[in-house]
Amino acid sequence: MIYRQRRLRKNPLVRDMVAETHLSKDLFIYPYFVVPGTQVKHAIDSMPGIYHFSVDTLLEDVALGLSLGVNKIMLFGVGEGKSVDAHHAYDAHGVIPQAIAALRQRFGDELYIVTDVCVCAYTSHGHCGILQDDYVQNDATIEVLCKMALAHAEAGVDMIAPSDMMDGRIAALRSALDKNGFVNVAIMSHATKFASAYYGPFRDAADCAPGKGDRKAYQMDFRNPREAIREAFLDEQEGADILMVKPGLAYLDILARLKTETNLPLAVYNVSGEYAMVKAAAEKGWIDEQKVVMETMYAFVRAGASVITTYHIRDILANKWI
Repeated sequence: MIYRQRRLRKNPLVRDMVAETHLSKDLFIYPYFVVPGTQVKHAIDSMPGIYHFSVDTLLEDVALGLSLGVNKIMLFGVGEGKSVDAHHAYDAHGVIPQAIAALRQRFGDELYIVTDVCVCAYTSHGHCGILQDDYVQNDATIEVLCKMALAHAEAGVDMIAPSDMMDGRIAALRSALDKNGFVNVAIMSHATKFASAYYGPFRDAADCAPGKGDRKAYQMDFRNPREAIREAFLDEQEGADILMVKPGLAYLDILARLKTETNLPLAVYNVSGEYAMVKAAAEKGWIDEQKVVMETMYAFVRAGASVITTYHIRDILANKWI
């Protein structure tokens, strides 16, 4: 007997009917890089189509995004004062609290606002924490992260996304938020953030490359899948609402394994290097951008993601790829 599975691949109508994986605009979060000043919209060379925005131009671009269906965004602060103690990270008058407040005033609950909580863009050395004797101090860093999260919460953020990879920071952030009355501010933990070469364009965009050394002493070793799962479980136990795997494509095995071992929603970050490679190859005519992007998005969902942070979403929606 021949099993003719091709019967259900005969044409697009039947293929769409029996498709096991589906995409929706509701899955996506779009990242923004926010800088001080006014009337700033500056192209980021290593990330074609992505810009630095001041708060005023951010509002206009978000309005355009909303018209396409982009209603969830993640904010990264860039270009503010850098110091050893990263005190600008929790300045209530800093660019991210300003942006949150302005977005909330203009768009209300029409927009869901997520913010990165990490101090790498605010330290003079570029590391993701307070440095002493060339080593990032875990607990001292957590104190700064809690102050940063509270500044964002007071401005009206919906969700924070800590990306620092300090031990115990989810429990500390949850406690700080709850004690200050922000019980409804959610936490999407960068639970398994790997020390990856795929972050290169982001570090250019966020001006946060380490001045000395690397981040392997606190970000995940990509050789260790069991340790990665343990990191995620610890964040779940500490109170994370969503667990994120970052980067995406090289770590689909981690995402798929987490899908079977946790009941929390899973997120994936389609990071800057993944984005930039697709854009560069498409510009050369070496790949079909639409087909590669959509194959990648389906891979994320197929592996278990219910949230995708990606720089591609504006292209996806503007060009009606879904």
